[in-house]
Amino acid sequence: MGRRGGPRPGTTALGLGLGLGLALLTACAGPDGPGRPDPAPASPAPSAAPSASPSASRAVPSTVSDAELCATIVAHWSREVLDSGTYGDYQSMGLSNGQYEILRDVVDAARAVRRDQGAAAADELIDRRARIACAERYRDGTPTGGPWQ
Repeated sequence: MGRRGGPRPGTTALGLGLGLGLALLTACAGPDGPGRPDPAPASPAPSAAPSASPSASRAVPSTVSDAELCATIVAHWSREVLDSGTYGDYQSMGLSNGQYEILRDVVDAARAVRRDQGAAAADELIDRRARIACAERYRDGTPTGGPWQ
């Protein structure tokens, strides 16, 4: 510290931040202070199963097509709208305008089916209609009318 309680001349904010970070890291090294690691947990987490090989522990990201993503999100929000009875803002739902149009068509059809055939039939219709409409929407790739089309 300098004479008046400030940092020493030539000390930068980065240097102070690194020093503070190292001090916290050292102080938090274990329950008995620096240099002693935390004791191992009594048992592994339920999802931590031993793997057969080192490569088996690496997660492989799965890819989802635009049509599948559309169908999933439209079906989710269709159920929400059907249960609540009110539509929300399509952007707050993470939908494009085109996806929102699909949602409105799906919900309108699901309301009629729920009234006439029950909730289970409406639920099946939501999945089927969302999947078909989204497949049609993305049949040639991503629509090109802009990001919210």
